[in-house]
Amino acid sequence: MLPVDHAQAILVGRVLLAAGPTPVLLRDGLVHDVSATAPTVADLLERDDLASLTGTPICDVDALGGEGAPRLLAPIDLQCVKACGVTFALSAIERVIEERARGDADKAAAIRGDLEAKVGSGIRSVVPGSDEAASLKAALIDAGMWSQYLEVAIGPDAEVFTKAPVLSSVGWGDDIGIRSDSDWNNPEPEIVLVVDRNGNVRGATLGNDVNLRDFEGRSALLLGKAKDNNASTAIGPFIRLFDDHFTMDDVRAAVVDLEITGPEGYTLRGTNKMSEISRDPTDLVRQALSEHQYPDGFALFLGTLFAPVQDRDHVGRGFTHKTGDIVRIATPKLGSLVNRVTTSKAAAPWEFGIRDLMRNLAARGLLA
Repeated sequence: MLPVDHAQAILVGRVLLAAGPTPVLLRDGLVHDVSATAPTVADLLERDDLASLTGTPICDVDALGGEGAPRLLAPIDLQCVKACGVTFALSAIERVIEERARGDADKAAAIRGDLEAKVGSGIRSVVPGSDEAASLKAALIDAGMWSQYLEVAIGPDAEVFTKAPVLSSVGWGDDIGIRSDSDWNNPEPEIVLVVDRNGNVRGATLGNDVNLRDFEGRSALLLGKAKDNNASTAIGPFIRLFDDHFTMDDVRAAVVDLEITGPEGYTLRGTNKMSEISRDPTDLVRQALSEHQYPDGFALFLGTLFAPVQDRDHVGRGFTHKTGDIVRIATPKLGSLVNRVTTSKAAAPWEFGIRDLMRNLAARGLLA
């Protein structure tokens, strides 16, 4: 689960101890409990001494994920979870397909080829918000090809939305939830930036922003139902902080691999190349901050290139999840995030909220 160069990395996470959720730092082959210094990850990311900070050793790094080791939680806590959509040309085309198919997967294949031929090259060649993009928009409107998804793909304003409530994200090894009434859906392997209260990007991690293609395809106003469900946001395993060994340029150059293994032996693999993103990650952060403040910081999903079209059960119907799918998202400098697919109804209910966390920290004597 760890970065290939984890010995050089500063990794921040959360584990569940008997006392409660606990921020940790991974250093020198050990997992350190730093809750006495920073009771939440939001507090921890405000510090400037993380490169030298130590705490109480909990276990060896090698024990993580194994039997008897503390359970890994999503590595954020009080941060708001935000997400960007349609930040890659391929995802823009697939969103338009969903819209034109009205969420019907059986109609997608017939639409895909024609749309790619007419729109694909134009979307890939322009800078969002540029004069060339405005000219392309006018041409597409004249041709009757315009869509609300193309507006956020090539227009000046990115799509930035709130993905999940505070403390609701699941972590490495947890089940990830798909609505039980969805029959066309897929994973969205993404890099997630973690930003502090002052708007500084402190590091990055991996995320799965699962997408219900049938719901959003029926209407963009169903985005809330498509995106915000029990256990529908996976983040982890750890936040890798920016330093001399890991910078925003590593995020821009990252290649994110996806592997899905189904209970029936089905396998699907895909790749998300961050170099193909249409908007720079720092611009997406800027747009998220332009009219809003986040006193506890926020996590920002950057969007995905990957939209699986490989048929699973029926020719022309593309991919959709099955209960029991194992989803692995990985990139060398961030490690891997692994989750098993279930329904949001069957996933463990979200029961530990902000009041529960505050009461827990107060009982442990960790609040000043």
